[in-house]
Amino acid sequence: MEKILKHFKKIIDIFSDGIYISDRDGTTLLVNRMYEQLTGLRQQDLRGRNVHALVDEGVFDRILNPEIVRSKRPSTSVQNVRGEKKVILRGYPVLDEEGEVCLVVTFARDITMITQFRDQIAQQKQLIDEFHERLESMIQTSASPAQPIFRSAAMLSLVGRLQRVADTDATLLLLGETGVGKDVLARLAHEHSPRSERMFLKVDCGSIAPNLIESELFGYVPGAFSGANAKGKAGYFEMADGGTVFLDEIGELPLSMQTKLLRVLQDQEVTRVGAGQPRKVDVRIIAATNRDLDDDVRTGKFRSDLFYRLSVAVLQIPPLRERREDIAPLARHFLERYAAKYRRSMEIAESALEALENYRWPGNVREMQNFLQGMVVTGDRPTITCADLPPHMAEACRPGHAYTMPGMQEPRALREIMDEIEREILERAIARHGSVNKVAHLFKVSRTTIFRKLREQRPGDGNGDEG
Repeated sequence: MEKILKHFKKIIDIFSDGIYISDRDGTTLLVNRMYEQLTGLRQQDLRGRNVHALVDEGVFDRILNPEIVRSKRPSTSVQNVRGEKKVILRGYPVLDEEGEVCLVVTFARDITMITQFRDQIAQQKQLIDEFHERLESMIQTSASPAQPIFRSAAMLSLVGRLQRVADTDATLLLLGETGVGKDVLARLAHEHSPRSERMFLKVDCGSIAPNLIESELFGYVPGAFSGANAKGKAGYFEMADGGTVFLDEIGELPLSMQTKLLRVLQDQEVTRVGAGQPRKVDVRIIAATNRDLDDDVRTGKFRSDLFYRLSVAVLQIPPLRERREDIAPLARHFLERYAAKYRRSMEIAESALEALENYRWPGNVREMQNFLQGMVVTGDRPTITCADLPPHMAEACRPGHAYTMPGMQEPRALREIMDEIEREILERAIARHGSVNKVAHLFKVSRTTIFRKLREQRPGDGNGDEG
């Protein structure tokens, strides 16, 4: 035993854990070499010092001695040493002959690296959360057609102008009624821009709660407000750095946020909530609204300087009722999309399609998209006819509305009148579908029958229908 006591210091220096021995009052008696190495504290500076005094001096922030002396039981805690090292303490009482604590032996193990790994994991989680936000935004944006569907001269001209502007970094303002497809054209502008390989982030300014708009757009620093992420959070402009931010319904943005947005446009800088210094960002802004911004400027609801800054390139998208040539191709596009999605085989009769062309579509393309999705989901027949349309759309299907009756100045045979109506129907169908094969499939007749009926000029020329 004497030999063990003689070499006690050498023995505890063998341990891979740091060892700190104090008496019941907290006076430091001995530390081993590993404790010196992991904390940077030397034995000659600690021996004889009371642990309470060391806490007061900021040497470390947590001690186990009082708790162990009181409870006579082991205890564990985490201790910060001089704000640089983080160690886990495991303290044990040594009892004398009377069962009282005479010594406290504490083992210390460095967990600084573990804590750093935990912080890194938390940072990675934050990045993953931000990535999920970006991905969700991209998925929402891609829910609309990647390319606009149109045939009208008005849209052809508009898309041509949009593609010319897209090649620049100029701010683009899209105006138009709700549902005309502003988000589709915004994505098209991004895809034709030099930023097409970077982020396209859609922000619906009208759907963000007023008390969250600033933190969502510009981000915040740690501890900026109650409930904030302890690591802070990047805003949408930082998330889309190098890419395009599409501010949909920008007319709903509060005046206080309009001032901050102006700084983004002018200086390409954002300031996080709670931060003192701005951060540089490189984003292209595309904005859209269905509001009359000129009127909002006059009434003080929208800043005039922001309006002028947004109005570098302005495109007014016409409503669907003013470009009826686009109704048929759009209807076929949505019908094909949802028929494929729900694994249905569906088509639309020419009379029903013409009724859709005569409907005014107050909800524009979005109304048509939702309507045809509903027709596919609820339809129980392979062909959508006038009988399937709601009354306010089916009005255009009433007899004599879709086709003009031939003139009746002189008596004519019924067969001749019917042949003329058939030719008119076939000619319109071919003009619409662009192919005799498609029309033959649509009407369930042979190509020969169609050619023969188109050639018939007089009653009695044919020998009856084929197919």
